[in-house]
Amino acid sequence: MEMVTGTLVVESLTSGADISVPLTVQRIHRVPAGVVEAGQPPEWTLIDFACSDEHVDELAAQLARSLASGPWYADYADEQVKWVIFAGKVFRYTRADTAAHEEALAFARQAGVPEAQIDWPR
Repeated sequence: MEMVTGTLVVESLTSGADISVPLTVQRIHRVPAGVVEAGQPPEWTLIDFACSDEHVDELAAQLARSLASGPWYADYADEQVKWVIFAGKVFRYTRADTAAHEEALAFARQAGVPEAQIDWPR
C-alpha cells in the first residue's frame, strides 16, 4: 500500500475541526515558527503523519473544511503527487508540474502566508 507523508500545524485548525481519516502519527513536536504579524501564534505544534493513498482525497477534503482561512496550509505528498491544502482550496499536482506548483505558490501568497513559510518541497 502506498503512503503519503506530510505535516499538519495544529494551530491552523478551526474550532470544531474534525479530521477523521486514519493517520499514522510519526512525530509530534513544538517549534518557534509563527509570524505574529501574519496573525500566527509564535509557537506551533506540528504533527508529522502518514496516510494511505486510499484516504488522501478524503483527507484533503476534510482539511479544506477544517483549516483556518488566512496564512495557513497543510501539505503532503507521495513519490509522484503533491497536495497543498488551504481553507476551501485543494491543489493536487504531479511533482513535475511546474505551472501547478507556481499556481499553489501564488495562492499561498494571496492568502497571506509569510514568504519564509512557502517552503513545501516539490
